[in-house]
Amino acid sequence: MYKLPYFTETDHENIIAFIRENPFAIVTGFGEKYPVASHLPLQLHIKEDGKMFFSGHLMKNTDHHKAFEKNEHILLIFNGPHSYVSASWYTEKNVASTWNYITVHAKGKIRFTDEEGTYNAIKAITDQYEGADSPASFENLSAEYVNRLIKAIIGFEIEVTEMDNVFKLSQNHTAETRKSIVDHLREASDSNAHTIASEVDKRID
Repeated sequence: MYKLPYFTETDHENIIAFIRENPFAIVTGFGEKYPVASHLPLQLHIKEDGKMFFSGHLMKNTDHHKAFEKNEHILLIFNGPHSYVSASWYTEKNVASTWNYITVHAKGKIRFTDEEGTYNAIKAITDQYEGADSPASFENLSAEYVNRLIKAIIGFEIEVTEMDNVFKLSQNHTAETRKSIVDHLREASDSNAHTIASEVDKRID
């Protein structure tokens, strides 16, 4: 991870909010020959003692399932908005262009659940995105269909042991340059650029 103090978000609530807004994570682990990765929606749980956990489910008998069974240590990557930033927007001269972005990394240990836990994991993620009156709500799924799912899917819980982040938002530039960056990003048609512009603007002194 590209780690510099001025690109590190120190407000814990901002980090939690970012994870909740970007729950579709890259879950990586150690395979037989190469690292393995899967893209999964995760749910964040914070216990009363402050410990953090993620829950979700994945397909059984895949490379990542087999890898995680052999090695419980994993890395979660939560990616957010990102955008190219041209040096032509800077007031400083002879400085390179760059890329602004936000990402959070969480390291932890994975534990697979039993069938009841898998059932609860599927229900929880469905309930989060489907209202009770939706034709796709969990309650509208047949028991036969859910039972078939549970045979092919396994739930899991990840205990977070370490977290890190990069909120690279031109904090190493002057306020004048950052205002110029914001103005140019807001002129772009890309929604990522607009989001990065807002994040840079929040941090201008």
